[in-house]
Amino acid sequence: MFTKMKILVTGATGFIGSHLTEGLIRKGHKVKCLVRKTADLKWIKNLPVEFVVGDFFDEKALHSAVEDVEYIYHVAGVTASKTAKGYYLGNQFATRNLLNAVKATSGLKRFVFVSSLTAVGPSLDGTPVNEETPYHPITSYGKSKMKAELEVIRYKDKIPFTIVRPPALYGPRDTASFSFFKSVYNGIIPLVGFKQKFVNILHSQDTVEGIILAGEKPEALNNIYFIGSEKSYTWEEISNVTLKALNRKAIKIRVPETVTRLFAGAAGIVSLFKGKPDILNWEKGRDMVADAWTCDISKAKRDLGFRQNVSLEDGIKQTIEWYKEYGWLK
Repeated sequence: MFTKMKILVTGATGFIGSHLTEGLIRKGHKVKCLVRKTADLKWIKNLPVEFVVGDFFDEKALHSAVEDVEYIYHVAGVTASKTAKGYYLGNQFATRNLLNAVKATSGLKRFVFVSSLTAVGPSLDGTPVNEETPYHPITSYGKSKMKAELEVIRYKDKIPFTIVRPPALYGPRDTASFSFFKSVYNGIIPLVGFKQKFVNILHSQDTVEGIILAGEKPEALNNIYFIGSEKSYTWEEISNVTLKALNRKAIKIRVPETVTRLFAGAAGIVSLFKGKPDILNWEKGRDMVADAWTCDISKAKRDLGFRQNVSLEDGIKQTIEWYKEYGWLK
């Protein structure tokens, strides 16, 4: 990718999308952002970007967003919904509508879709999943991301694409992982089940680098990549690193898997009566009790030159410092 490319970023107001937008600007690119009328622009409002106001069900806004762009980084998606339909609308059908808008244009060099490890599913036999692993998502969110991937692949003869599948993410601005850090900060570490569970976890800085590489590298054309940490970690390891960074002590509580499912389900029921869906629900409970959410990043290392540059220790320390600076941890 050469400098001064015209790039569209969707989901630019979110956690990864805002960091990606900043990263592309630092590389000298001209960035356009599709944002909802009600979107909170706090992370990107002072950046030199062009805003297109609309959503994925606004045909006029979509055509305006994709006009004259050479690269699209489709980061937007629904990660919390009260219903399964909400996931499919926000992930599969939103992606389909964006692709249909792109189809009417010419000159697009790459459509980079940011998917998720959940689109494939957990490591059922303890072996990290790879790009050859058959789809086996276990939640509506994962299934909707899988369907979105299939929408992208369906257009492969008309729209050049790359799909990136990150694992669990963390870093400054992240609200999803904040509940974990807050719990540890308050002296409680809930650990699901009575045996170790493994995860790949990636800092936002490395995530953005992997996503940008997916758009830049010729080898990535019409390919799919897992990006993630060089090794998998147990939640106990992550908790210990977090405690050290906080310089605090905490009580570790082993929560049976059945109780975890029931608690998550109860939280989901409560969220039905709230204005905003809760990230914790019955399906999230299924995610939490899986033995391993791990992936093999060999292909990304080979084709993209991807590397984990931010260690778990440095990443957690930096994230905690950010939470404190912005008053999230008091």
